[in-house]
Amino acid sequence: MTRRDADALRALAADGAAALRSGRPDEATPGEVVAWVAENFAVRDAAVACSMADAALPHLVAERLPGVDVLFLDTGYHFAETTFTRHEVARTLDVRIVDVKPQQTVAEQDAEFGRDLFARDPGLCCARRKVEPLHRALGAYEVWFTGVRREEAPTRAATPLVTFDERNGLVKVNPVAAWTFDDLLGYAGTHDVVVNPLVMNGYPSIGCAPCTRAVAPGEDPRSGRWAGLAKTECGLHV
Repeated sequence: MTRRDADALRALAADGAAALRSGRPDEATPGEVVAWVAENFAVRDAAVACSMADAALPHLVAERLPGVDVLFLDTGYHFAETTFTRHEVARTLDVRIVDVKPQQTVAEQDAEFGRDLFARDPGLCCARRKVEPLHRALGAYEVWFTGVRREEAPTRAATPLVTFDERNGLVKVNPVAAWTFDDLLGYAGTHDVVVNPLVMNGYPSIGCAPCTRAVAPGEDPRSGRWAGLAKTECGLHV
């Protein structure tokens, strides 16, 4: 089947946002959002982006789209716990893990830009190791799921359930946008899905090891990302 063009996908995203009452007090539940995707897209055309902080989103999607691709951005800088979680997701869920890699290894990047680019220009490092690889990978799909939640940060407070991703040219779905952190952990516990061990050790938001620290009680959940810098997003969702 030929991939639908941008105009068709843009119109479908608008229809989905209306049908799912995105942003309204009575908006659709996460399960209803995934069901809408399953009705309008083939599993081969869908992907789940997962940071491997937990397996809640892959589990939720695989309930309706078994065998769905789960994209893991293999930046070369992950915590060992994140790699462990990636392997557990592959082992326990009905999904296909796709390791999305940058065009350069860490050593090759160091050779071109110098060591520890993340410390000197974190925006460029994220662009090369996350944003460009994901953009390249998403070209194979019509729709992608993210785990973005509105409560995570002010920059995410208006996250819609469904939108058209102009930069990547496909439908973007955020089924758990309305979830709290407790909702996420509750779902994981109810369905016995893996949670990254770092989550219970003060890391509610997990990125690359050099750029992520633990968060103190009461701090913004994403305050441990690029701590001390003006940077608040890696660029995947802006």
